[in-house]
Amino acid sequence: MIHRGVAAVFVVLAIVALTPRVAAAQSTEVPRTPWGDPDLQGVWNNGTITPMERPVELAAKEFLTAEEAANLEQERIAHNERLLHRPARRTEAGGNVDRGEDGAPGFYNNLWLDYGTTTTGRTSIVIDPANGRLPALTPEAHARQTSPEALRLRDVAAGRSPAAGPEEMPLAFRCIWYRGIPSLPSGYNNHYHIVQNPDWVAILQEHIHEVRYIPLDGRPHISPAIRQYAGDSRGYWDGDTLVVETTNFRDRTIIRKVPGRLTEALHVIERYTRTGPDTLDWEFTVTDPGTWTRSWTGSLPMARTDDPMYEYSCHEGNYGLYNALTGSRATERAAEEAAAQGSP
Repeated sequence: MIHRGVAAVFVVLAIVALTPRVAAAQSTEVPRTPWGDPDLQGVWNNGTITPMERPVELAAKEFLTAEEAANLEQERIAHNERLLHRPARRTEAGGNVDRGEDGAPGFYNNLWLDYGTTTTGRTSIVIDPANGRLPALTPEAHARQTSPEALRLRDVAAGRSPAAGPEEMPLAFRCIWYRGIPSLPSGYNNHYHIVQNPDWVAILQEHIHEVRYIPLDGRPHISPAIRQYAGDSRGYWDGDTLVVETTNFRDRTIIRKVPGRLTEALHVIERYTRTGPDTLDWEFTVTDPGTWTRSWTGSLPMARTDDPMYEYSCHEGNYGLYNALTGSRATERAAEEAAAQGSP
């Protein structure tokens, strides 16, 4: 698979000072299709250094000042430059940049990562509740996410416990499904290619190459008996905003950056608004009464890019999955041998 970071890291330091933040003001003239709808077509990127939830120490502070945003962005640029020129070091098992480590080998080193270098201008992607944080879990969801089986599978995903088989590995490890709906940014491959005609909108997700086909002709949702990882989407125009409603999710549904599995009751409404030649405002409201005590809303503007879409060559039966399961069997054999020898 190809990660965008390796192609971009050598040029980002030279051009980043010329690159506007995703949330920067642009022309209000909205490009339109030959049939008169707002033109959403093109390749868009939603990578950002803005966190999913607002840090608790920022309390009611919803927006960054221009100086605060510039400082955060400069810190990320300096971070990338430091890691680019850092001396070579040995691989360390278990490295993970999401746990605060600095892109050490053993995870992906920073060369392969492309989180972006810009903020949205806000202190969190979540904008409702007003504290910028996800709502409380329902008692049922809390019990589900903290059950012994859920904790065991979490250890399996982290490599702390052997997997009985591929079905116990996360869907992302199996190259089946990764980001969920809404599709929140990851460490790389944050591009989305949108094409449209009067009756359809299609969105190709660069990461694990999922395509969402969204009819605009008013047809009803498919039967509730049919459940899909990406759900079933239907769209319509509300003035110059494309509204997309998605239902019919599977019980193994996930949303990137949100812990735990969600339920079949998940319901997502997205609003796409072209706000200028290079900006696409994207807002989404997530409702799952089986998981949260109330709905929540996020906002993540997307930036138009001329970068190419990369093929994410990931498929079930990949080498990573094979190696993880091989490691599980080796762990089990070691435990059996230790037990046979009377080791504690």
